[in-house]
Amino acid sequence: MAARGALNPIPGRLAGPCGWPDSTEVAAWHLYGGTPLLALRAVPGGIHHSVVVVRDLGASLRFYRDGLRLDLLQDRQVEGDWPDLLDAPSRRLRAVFLGDAGVPDDHAGVLELNVLDGDVPEGLPPSPPRTGLFLLSFFVDVEATLSRLAALGLGGPPRRVTQSTPRGPITLATVRDPDGVLVLLSPGSITRSE
Repeated sequence: MAARGALNPIPGRLAGPCGWPDSTEVAAWHLYGGTPLLALRAVPGGIHHSVVVVRDLGASLRFYRDGLRLDLLQDRQVEGDWPDLLDAPSRRLRAVFLGDAGVPDDHAGVLELNVLDGDVPEGLPPSPPRTGLFLLSFFVDVEATLSRLAALGLGGPPRRVTQSTPRGPITLATVRDPDGVLVLLSPGSITRSE
């Protein structure tokens, strides 16, 4: 298996976070003089990023950066017509982007944490599944991540199950982020058979 973010020996494929070629095959890497060049093609329906509006950015960074080990990609203040586009309370927000610094952001999921200027109502309390956004899922070393979160006093009591996959059984776990978002921790794909 290729290392995380490393070039894969299969031409035209980029190694994904778990070492196998990324299933979207958005990018083809070529080495020219030690500089990687990226050839892109459109990915209909590809997910670029998900956004979580947070109350306590420090706690959320400890959860996602320190607990789940996401890299800080960018942290900036952004002014825009957020009241019109997002029904936000003001034109200013702080956007913190997290992901894998070794993989181009147009090729891998990015998590954006937003702190909005103005009064933002608290989200719904955690509940059983209902329609709408349900959870965020991350490929991680499940037990190591649960240990880090416990040491940070974050995540709450984890729930674990053993799930059958085409590659055999794997252990999945769920925890809650500081704003109550359900987060699924997976050691790898639950759909790939190779």
